[in-house]
Amino acid sequence: MRLVKEPAEAAVLSRSKTKTAVVGASGYAGEELVRLLLGHPDVDLVAVTSRQFAGKTIAQIFPRFSHHEKAKALEFADVDPKTLASKAGIIFLALPHGVSAGIAKSLVHLGARVIDLSADFRLRDAHIYKEFYGNDHPAPELLGTAIYGLPEIYRDKIRGAQLVASPGCYPTSILLPLLPLVREQVVDLGCIVVTSLSGVTGAGRKVEADYLFAECNESIRPYGVPKHRHLSEIEQELSQVANEKITIQFTPHLVPVNRGIISTMYVDLRGKIDLGKVASIYERAYRDEPFVRLLAGERLPDTKNVAGTNFIDLAWKIDHRTNRLVVMSAIDNLTKGTSGQAVQCFNLMCGFDETAGLL
Repeated sequence: MRLVKEPAEAAVLSRSKTKTAVVGASGYAGEELVRLLLGHPDVDLVAVTSRQFAGKTIAQIFPRFSHHEKAKALEFADVDPKTLASKAGIIFLALPHGVSAGIAKSLVHLGARVIDLSADFRLRDAHIYKEFYGNDHPAPELLGTAIYGLPEIYRDKIRGAQLVASPGCYPTSILLPLLPLVREQVVDLGCIVVTSLSGVTGAGRKVEADYLFAECNESIRPYGVPKHRHLSEIEQELSQVANEKITIQFTPHLVPVNRGIISTMYVDLRGKIDLGKVASIYERAYRDEPFVRLLAGERLPDTKNVAGTNFIDLAWKIDHRTNRLVVMSAIDNLTKGTSGQAVQCFNLMCGFDETAGLL
């Protein structure tokens, strides 16, 4: 007997998928990208690169993916921009800062669309890049063409972009809470203080003494004081909205968890502003955003509630003794802080539902 497919089933089977590739797929961000793309309903992952693991399959290196037929068949390869551009419609770069730009430049010249997870294209000024990263920018001519990949702020620009610079994890956890307040001019721009705590995967998959288990376990420490690299893009984006130069105080800390970031922002209020006013500002800014959750009542952000997700949880309190607003956020540094946000941008670039593969 011949089976007749229902229309919905036929549509699913006939739906074309976007061919994608991940360059640097063996790092923490690359592994998270592979996880998300293997489960994405509109993606065909056709290439993954890793010099270290060339010739081995995804499933051999990451057994957690061995239930995917694609993971058992697809092998890591060396980076070849021409081959990647011929195979994939959109290419993700999960490479270290300074390494990514040269490959991105080649891919863009070949006509590929690129989502870069490094910091190489997040800044618009090559001088600031050199100040914070210590080297001349490898492709300064592309800085003006890259779109900062924060969907809640640059959604329309991301849709038509050829090169998207996916933001860092700290900036995402800080900018989304602060930008609406700066836009509404309710805080003193001269006094913004931020403290963040990040899991160890934020440092990347590398063998260094500072990130060994015995060094990190049962220990919390600040680092990058007083001028962490991510300050550059945080101040750039805040200044863009404020239309004036903003300088903030930012102190990150390493905490002994695998993944997750908690950021706490302290800002002086302009005049008498109550919790209702603050709530209305955030509601207007984010009520239609699928990945921003505004916490009500006494709930406060907790990394366990965002781990493995693309959500950012926000809460706020007013300290009436100091007339200071305290805003708190939680994200997963590998998802909303890196790879999940990159997939969110990918969905916009392809015209898919923005939440595809992320819920």
